[in-house]
Amino acid sequence: MASSISQQLDFRQSPDILRRIVDVTATGMFTVDRQGKFVAWNRAAEQITGYSEEEVVGQPCTLLEGPNCVGFGKLADLLKSPPSAGGLCDQRCKIQAKDGREVYLHGNVCVLRDDAGEIIGAVGTFLDMTGIIRAHEKIEHLAAHTGRAEALEKMVGQSEQMREVFRRLRLAADSDVTVLLTGESGTGKELAAQAIHSLSARKDKPFLAINCAAIPETLLESELFGHVAGSFTGATKDKPGLFVAAEGGTLFLDEIAEVSPAIQVKLLRVLQEREVRRVGDSKLTKIDVRLITATNQNLESLVRSGKIREDFYYRIHVFEISLPPLRQRTADIPALTHHFIRELSHQYGKAVDGITRDALDAILAYSWPGNIRELRNAIEHAMVTVSGDRIELFDLPMHVRGTRTAEPIPEIKELSPAELEERDRIVAALEEAGGNRTQAAKILGTSRVTLWKKMSRYGLQASSRKGQSPA
Repeated sequence: MASSISQQLDFRQSPDILRRIVDVTATGMFTVDRQGKFVAWNRAAEQITGYSEEEVVGQPCTLLEGPNCVGFGKLADLLKSPPSAGGLCDQRCKIQAKDGREVYLHGNVCVLRDDAGEIIGAVGTFLDMTGIIRAHEKIEHLAAHTGRAEALEKMVGQSEQMREVFRRLRLAADSDVTVLLTGESGTGKELAAQAIHSLSARKDKPFLAINCAAIPETLLESELFGHVAGSFTGATKDKPGLFVAAEGGTLFLDEIAEVSPAIQVKLLRVLQEREVRRVGDSKLTKIDVRLITATNQNLESLVRSGKIREDFYYRIHVFEISLPPLRQRTADIPALTHHFIRELSHQYGKAVDGITRDALDAILAYSWPGNIRELRNAIEHAMVTVSGDRIELFDLPMHVRGTRTAEPIPEIKELSPAELEERDRIVAALEEAGGNRTQAAKILGTSRVTLWKKMSRYGLQASSRKGQSPA
């Protein structure tokens, strides 16, 4: 019986089992044929790059040949002239994901040969190193720029909830207490951590932030504590780690709930003993770092479920500051809106200095599940479409406008010949523009506001017969 089960689970005799094994790994994996075209592309590769297996298989491997490739660079060249020692080579590059993000990859490629020694293709693996690269870019930036503006200036708000947040931020800054920042995604937890650092005696030292959920578990320990050369495959030189890099300053660990129990034990020791041990090292290094953590999850429930160690929870939950969601501080929305208008108008080089009443009413009526981050994105969307000096209702994303765009059609009185002619011109322009109000206004040589008023007067609604969204 056992032998029968063993034979059924032998992936060498069952390609389906092998495929399932490849698909559950967190490492991107692929194979190419001798011409350098993709043959296989696992689920992790899809998640990292955004490209599905159907989009990739059969295509040339240029997707993994980004502008900053290091090592052998092009897989097609590697297939023509492979390295002599086993055919394994290190690959590092920056590519563009399907959604436009820059993604840094690090992996290995191995040339495959048949029994006669002829090259038949290659197999490769890669990890997403974007979070790590960004963290180190921040380290370099901080090393080159001394001093910081007071981060509280970036936290806009005069509501009762925010006044309490500011009070607790100042209390935390006046001590070296370990702080836990809680709140929904997009409520400004990293800005709060920066504010604590900027108001503290550590303000002239580094402030380093890292998202624990963005770094593979196998690499997080090395990133936090450092490693010595040769401690594991790929460790070609000594590395200090973020705790040592932040010496004298502040280390901010976002998404702390995603850290494994094994890393929690090591962080617990760092907090208790104020010393770190690099991976592969026998020596301990004393550190002086203020730790701030953040999460959008309920840590108490995670303690009950066993995902978070109880001793670790009590060690990081010394002084909690809760950031309220935007729907609970609607009094701050107008100030935040104008703050983002000023910031983004400068960024986009536009002379926009305000927002219309109906547009602001729509913003106030929306629930903002994405909080401050979503509000900023909505204003940035409006900054792209705005044509005058104020953001109007139809500049906002459609989901923010909500039902306000579906206004009832007014009762139309009998029109004069001139009005009928004007109405026909508007209909024709809307047809030509595919329902896009901005384009229709340009065709008619008028402003979008004037067009909108005339459409309301004549009971017209924009159609999108050419596939364009009304704007």
